[in-house]
Amino acid sequence: MRRWTAVAAFLLAGSAGGTGGRLLKLTACLLAGVALAMAGAALAADAPAPARVRLENPSLVLEVSPRLGGRVLHIGLPGAPNLLLVGGAVDSRPDPRVGADGENIPYMGHEVWVGPQAGWWKFQTVNPARRKAAAEWPPDPWLAYAPAKVQEQGADRLLLEGTASPVSGVQLGYGFELPPDRPGTAGLSVEMRNIRREPVARDIWFNSRVPPQTRVYVPVAADGSGVRVRSDTEDGYDSLVTRHEDGLFSLELLPPGEGLVGRRGKVFIQPEAGWLAGFHAGQAFVIHFERQPVERIHPDQGQVELYLDWRPDATYPSLMELEVHAPYVTLAPGESTSAREWWVVRRYDGPDRRDAQVAFLRRMLDEAGIE
Repeated sequence: MRRWTAVAAFLLAGSAGGTGGRLLKLTACLLAGVALAMAGAALAADAPAPARVRLENPSLVLEVSPRLGGRVLHIGLPGAPNLLLVGGAVDSRPDPRVGADGENIPYMGHEVWVGPQAGWWKFQTVNPARRKAAAEWPPDPWLAYAPAKVQEQGADRLLLEGTASPVSGVQLGYGFELPPDRPGTAGLSVEMRNIRREPVARDIWFNSRVPPQTRVYVPVAADGSGVRVRSDTEDGYDSLVTRHEDGLFSLELLPPGEGLVGRRGKVFIQPEAGWLAGFHAGQAFVIHFERQPVERIHPDQGQVELYLDWRPDATYPSLMELEVHAPYVTLAPGESTSAREWWVVRRYDGPDRRDAQVAFLRRMLDEAGIE
C-alpha cells in the first residue's frame, strides 16, 4: 500500500503556528519524510470504500465519501445547514460505473480536478474520440468518482488513496483534518503523483459547489486588474453582474433582463491574498490557500475562479463553483506535487448586507491570522 507522505506530513503539521504560518511551513514538513502517525489503525486495502466518513468535533462537521473518490459532501457548524451544494445523485447513483466513456454525474459537493481543462482528454488513449475532439467535458471519471481506499482513519483525521487514472495519468492522495486546537477549522490536502513513464503537466484544482445565493468575496487589486469576466450569454442567459469595492470582488445575484432566463458565466481572478470568503445559511467561511504568482498559474485559468449558473426558477439546478488552482507543474515519472486548502467557519447572525459582512469578515480574518 503506497504511503502518501506529502498528505501525511500535512496532517502531522499539528498546531504549529497560525493558519497563515502553517501554509508557509509545509515545505519543511514535506521534506522531513515523517512516517504516518494518524489516529486509528490502517484499514484493509481490499475493504470496500465506505459511502461516508464523518469527522466531527464540537466546532465543525466534515463528511467525506471515499466511495465517490474522496468527495466532500458536508461542511458546516454542528447543527447548521450544509455549506456545500450536494446533488441527488449521491443517493440515486451511489455506485457509478467508471469507464473511458464516463459521463459527468452531478454529485456536486467538493471535489478535486486537474487542470488545465483544455487538456482533460488530449493526452490519453482510452477514448480516442474525446482525444480527437480535444473534449473539455466531462471531467476525468477516475478522478471524479472512482472509489478511494481508506488508508488511515481516526476521529478527526482521514487519509485516502485515489484510483490511478489512465485519462489524466496521475493518482491523487487525500488528507482531511479537524485540528482540535483550531476551532471551526478543516484542512484539506491533496498529493498528485505522475503514474506514467513520461512527464505530465498538470495542476491540482479544488472545486467547491455552493448554493448560488452564497455571497462570495475575493480580494483583488484596488484598480480591479487581475480579473477577467466571461459571460455565457447563449441559451437566453444574461451577463454576469459584478461588484468591485474596497479591494473585494463579488457577484451580484440580480434578476435577468426581460425575456432572459438567468445569469451564467465564469470569472478568472488573480487574487491579492490567499483566500476567498462566503456567507450563507447563518455562517461565514474562509477558504485559505497559498497565493501564487500569476506566472505559476496556467494562462487558461485563474488561481481563483467563480462559476455561476443561476436561474430564478426554483426547479432549475442552479449552482456556484468556488475554484482554486495550485501551480501548473511538469512532473517526471513517479514525481509528486501537493496543495492544500484550509476552511475556517464561523456563525454569522448579522444582516445580509455587504457592509456588515465585510466588517465581520475583516475581524474573522484577523482572528484567524490570515492576511
